[in-house]
Amino acid sequence: MKTEIVKVTEEQIRQHDKNAFSKIALAGEIIKKGGLVAFPTETVYGLGGDALNPDSSGKIYAAKGRPSDNPLIVHIAEFEDLKLITEKIPETAYALAKHFWPGPLTMIFKKSNQVPKETTGGLDTVAVRMPRHNTALELIRAAGGFVAAPSANISGRPSPTLAKYVQEDMDGRIDMIIDGGMIEIGLESTIIDLTEAVPIILRPGFITKEMLQAVIGDVQIDRTLLDGDSIQIPKAPGMKYRHYAPKGDLTIVEGEPERVAEYINKSYYASHEEGKRVGVIATLENMDRYHSDCVKCIGSRQDEEGIAKELYRILREFDDEEVEVILSESFHTTGMGQAIMNRLLKAAGHKKIKV
Repeated sequence: MKTEIVKVTEEQIRQHDKNAFSKIALAGEIIKKGGLVAFPTETVYGLGGDALNPDSSGKIYAAKGRPSDNPLIVHIAEFEDLKLITEKIPETAYALAKHFWPGPLTMIFKKSNQVPKETTGGLDTVAVRMPRHNTALELIRAAGGFVAAPSANISGRPSPTLAKYVQEDMDGRIDMIIDGGMIEIGLESTIIDLTEAVPIILRPGFITKEMLQAVIGDVQIDRTLLDGDSIQIPKAPGMKYRHYAPKGDLTIVEGEPERVAEYINKSYYASHEEGKRVGVIATLENMDRYHSDCVKCIGSRQDEEGIAKELYRILREFDDEEVEVILSESFHTTGMGQAIMNRLLKAAGHKKIKV
């Protein structure tokens, strides 16, 4: 299969550029006919197929090498379309949508019969999101209104925030890639389950627990988010399997800055003696403390949104530079820091050392 790559910018969409809309129309037809198109959202690049076509969902799992019990998120462009794919919309969903849709929030509902279980990983629930990205919204409309889209990467690899990384993983596997440039947020959406008596966060993201509670009151966090021992059936993407992982062996080091630097530097010299190339994920405040083949600044601890945006890009760059051992500072487990740590722990296979 030849993968076509087209460029469509947000500015072109805002200006109603005819050439851009013709590309989106073509991409929509590909999805309608059962094909796959990778496209930008505000979180990461998604791999889109027809959410109501079980064969399309099967193609998504095959292209990613993704386990078929790992649910796909259905993307919509109009709130009214939610009624077609869910049994019931609770009042909490209306409140959350008013504040956070379009945006990086995925809500889980009881599904209607319109949604095949191939899309939901065999579950009776469906995860739904309305992205805050004009290109994505126009593609969803052009494709018929319901696009199933996990991140556009080989399963287990860091999610792509640039089209070149989509191409690296998906070239020859899918029909088209829409190149929309660098992604805005850089981490996948927050997922909240609205089928429980008390809504529960199944994946942290840009929309934090505190932001959700300000709108709907009591919200719980799934106890397995920062725990590597869960054996539960995954109700949302990313809950069960190792995700976001670079090719190198990643370890998170937690502790006071001086002790973290001491441990990382000793580890570097030990790995260097073995002939291994070593990389360090460092914050702006501490990066001068480290000795390594490759020290990458992820940003300031005062700017967690900036750190989130850089994480996957840095992991991909370590792969590009054939780094075999990666050591990372640890981050707070509240607010946006919880989302950062969730992704780092998944990428490291929950390998964390306290010093």
